[in-house]
Amino acid sequence: MPKNEPHEYRQDEHIVDNKELNIWEALIPVIALVGMLAYNVYVFGDEAVGGSNQFILLLGGAVAAIVGFFNKVTYKRMLAEVAENIKSTTGALLILLMVGALAGTWLVSGIIPAMIYYGLQILNPTIFLAACVIICAIISLATGSSWTTAATVGIALIGIGEALGISMGMTAGAVLSGAYFGDKMSPLSDTTNLAPAMAGGELFDHIKYMSITTVPTILLTLVVFIILGFVIDPTGSADTASILESIDSTFNINGWLFIVPAAVIYLIIKKTPPLAALLIGTLLGAVFALIFQPEIVASLTNTKELTFESGYKGILRAITIKTSIATDNEALNDLFTGKGMEGMLSTIWLILCAMVFGGVMDGIGALSRITKSLLSMAKTTFGLFASTVGSCLALNVTASDQYLAIVVPGKMFSKAYADRGLAPENLSRTLEDSGTVTSVLIPWNTCGAYHSSVLGVGVGEYFIYAIFNWLSPIMTLIFAAFQIKIKHLKKRHGNRTKQ
Repeated sequence: MPKNEPHEYRQDEHIVDNKELNIWEALIPVIALVGMLAYNVYVFGDEAVGGSNQFILLLGGAVAAIVGFFNKVTYKRMLAEVAENIKSTTGALLILLMVGALAGTWLVSGIIPAMIYYGLQILNPTIFLAACVIICAIISLATGSSWTTAATVGIALIGIGEALGISMGMTAGAVLSGAYFGDKMSPLSDTTNLAPAMAGGELFDHIKYMSITTVPTILLTLVVFIILGFVIDPTGSADTASILESIDSTFNINGWLFIVPAAVIYLIIKKTPPLAALLIGTLLGAVFALIFQPEIVASLTNTKELTFESGYKGILRAITIKTSIATDNEALNDLFTGKGMEGMLSTIWLILCAMVFGGVMDGIGALSRITKSLLSMAKTTFGLFASTVGSCLALNVTASDQYLAIVVPGKMFSKAYADRGLAPENLSRTLEDSGTVTSVLIPWNTCGAYHSSVLGVGVGEYFIYAIFNWLSPIMTLIFAAFQIKIKHLKKRHGNRTKQ
């Protein structure tokens, strides 16, 4: 999942320990943050992500800093950890800006409208949600990135679902379920490489062992979405003909437009850095916009003819600021509105503030203390698995970063698993089942903030429908509770080894 930085950086991350801090003191900032965020969302509703949540995260960081001062932690040390956290998100912030740019050129070029146009003819409401899961799983498996999947086919599928009258929350949940399945199982994903590295295992052993819990989870997810497909009563299906006519009359729709997304997916598969792939996709989208949609590009500058100046100005507007393309169908007007790079700024603001909170929590030693307390409760094999899951969830909430949700528990728990004679694949699988996939369920986590912004759907709207994501940690606990396929270390007897 190429989002933040190469996983080697997080693998070498220093985890701050503070013997002066007890578990109750470590939990004070968490309790304060959750309480303040809950009230803030109650007051502001969906508008909370527009700015007030960001300030609440800073207040949470201030509470953590006060706890740190009472436990002999210097301001300089806390600030250093905040700086490291923010540094680690550099790649994610740049990718967010580039996704906004890409979405802008893909809209004015007709790429996204073309995806919606053909998708409406192929996908009917009954199979749509299940198809979303499968399509996104394939793309994510091929690219190793749930972020790339959401920013390309995910946006198009949200548009198709909206046109069909299907809840955006449902569609987003199906998109993320498929995207995180593929990301989790792909050898190209950095979290899939990071988890076994932290646990001391091998990549392909990890993927093979992970399939034991992951395959049943995605199958259950598909069953639920298939049932939902038969149960839902879409309001927009009858109006599909008029929507298709409006798209066709506004854009020059043709198959050549699919060259651009195909090129981006190919670049990602060939391990091109995500930023480079997205930049190329943005520039290709701009070229195709000038070739296939010259009137639309000109209209963005309130002119009727495409000249060099109006073309330049129109493309730059699509890349950088909010742009809207008017059609004769009111339902499509909101859909055909691009955010540009400007539209990603509130999400970037949210991530920076979350990194401040996570950095202070690490700086005062709270992350280490919370994880160690969870580890101390692991008296049985199931308790060890449950503590790992709890630790990953806690880190996704407090550190706001899925890499830390893998690295910190991975470092803390690796010896405990070995002491119990458990193979490292048990730990690496649990890290992915609970650390990787649940990150998208936390609004202020980098993953939750990203996907919510890119898909235009709040975490609260898609949470219950992101079935694969919240079911994965439950599945890994069920397997642990019933001792299903728990792999043990090989014991040596002379020159022979046996399982």
